[in-house]
Amino acid sequence: QVQLVESGGGLVQPGGSLKLSCVASGFTFSRSAMSWYRQAPGKGRELVATISNLGVRTTYSDSVKGRFTISRDNAKNTVYLFMNSLKLEDTAVYYCRTDWNKITSWGQGTQVTVSS
Repeated sequence: QVQLVESGGGLVQPGGSLKLSCVASGFTFSRSAMSWYRQAPGKGRELVATISNLGVRTTYSDSVKGRFTISRDNAKNTVYLFMNSLKLEDTAVYYCRTDWNKITSWGQGTQVTVSS
């Protein structure tokens, strides 16, 4: 079955950087677009970034554009989210997602806390 496992979260000061990873299994990773979402306390889940199956096309929410970069390594079945210039409002649980075979699957999430 589809499995997504995120890692890389942690506590970071404002202006700092983090790299999140999501390792996928149970489907043909190179044929699936992937997305990163986040959910802050008391808020709904928000789309952060997407990447096409071969990594040619990427999209970003306005709130992270210019600060975050999504990428993937299809040989490692892994999608990444590089986060720079982190702000307090980036604090959230970050999830990766696939819609393989039109079925939405989520990882368990990784906590990112931006605090001084």
